[in-house]
Amino acid sequence: MNTSKGSLPPRSNGQQRNNRQQPRPAASTTTKKKKTKKRGFFARLIRLLLVLLIVAIIAALGYAGYLYWKFDKGGFGVDQPVQAGQSASEKPLTMLLLGTDNRPKHPSNLTDVIMVAALNPETKSATVVSLPRDTYVELSGYKKTKINAFYARFKSKEKTSGILAEDEMKTMMSKYLDIKVDYATVLDFQGFRDIVDEFGGVDVNISENMCYTDSVDGTDINLKQGPAQLNGEKALDYVRYRKSNCSPETKPSDDFDRNKRQNEVLNSLISQMQSLGGVLKIGKVLDAVDDNLQSDIENAQIKSMIATYWNISKENVKFVPVTGTWRSPYVYINDKELEAAKKSLQDQIAGTSSGDAAASADTP
Repeated sequence: MNTSKGSLPPRSNGQQRNNRQQPRPAASTTTKKKKTKKRGFFARLIRLLLVLLIVAIIAALGYAGYLYWKFDKGGFGVDQPVQAGQSASEKPLTMLLLGTDNRPKHPSNLTDVIMVAALNPETKSATVVSLPRDTYVELSGYKKTKINAFYARFKSKEKTSGILAEDEMKTMMSKYLDIKVDYATVLDFQGFRDIVDEFGGVDVNISENMCYTDSVDGTDINLKQGPAQLNGEKALDYVRYRKSNCSPETKPSDDFDRNKRQNEVLNSLISQMQSLGGVLKIGKVLDAVDDNLQSDIENAQIKSMIATYWNISKENVKFVPVTGTWRSPYVYINDKELEAAKKSLQDQIAGTSSGDAAASADTP
């Protein structure tokens, strides 16, 4: 009677409570499994990335060690210690950069490229002054002649004078630019070709068609206007081009245009060198220039320079080409531009360099 009805709750109400309280084991278990699986996948991915990062760091350190070994064993610098307080990481340095017109079919010590660079470790910046090869130099104690003839003259007198041509050039250029030149580096044409080739070429924008041939030394310049990627041989043609003997004749180029193109190629090489692919090619580049580069930089100093300036920004490298007036067979330098170039180098050394000194420079 009433006992059974009172002891058992109504069927319909019990079903509603059961529906509300009944757990859903199947659905809950599935969700947990999915979350666990998801977390496991990302955890493994993170671990993998960490392992790859560690391997990359070890490889980078190993490669850096390899480069250091190359400088110790190769013929790139001088096997002497750097004096205390004189390393590239501690003080500004200046360097004379010479590119000689030396080729297998045309041996020569004439310098087609004359640049002086000043580097400052505090500002992580550099100034590069380039001078036309035909610059007329009138300097006390030296013969009045083209600037590109001095290295060859000093080289021919090394045995009698007992003074290295590189040291003579540093002394002369220090006097000419009113700064102390610390080091000299000489690279011949073959070395230039090899460097460009090892880095995979350089990207430039050719302003005019260029055509010139010379059967005596094997020169065959034939470059078309417009953007181009040049290999070592073509890049050398690009920076060397002066005049045309072709038909139709192409527009001639003076020393000032050549300096601009040298700066453009150097700028492109900086980009190539700082890329990941460029970093991995440094070893081959060193092998390539071994027989075509001379320098009086100590091996330990080279290491310090790499560590200090490897990641220098292109925006912090100022190119200051000095121009003048061409009156055959010389270029008579513009005195104001020369003074501005001197000040630009001096400011860089002092760490007070600003854009003003190089305002007239045509930076690529």
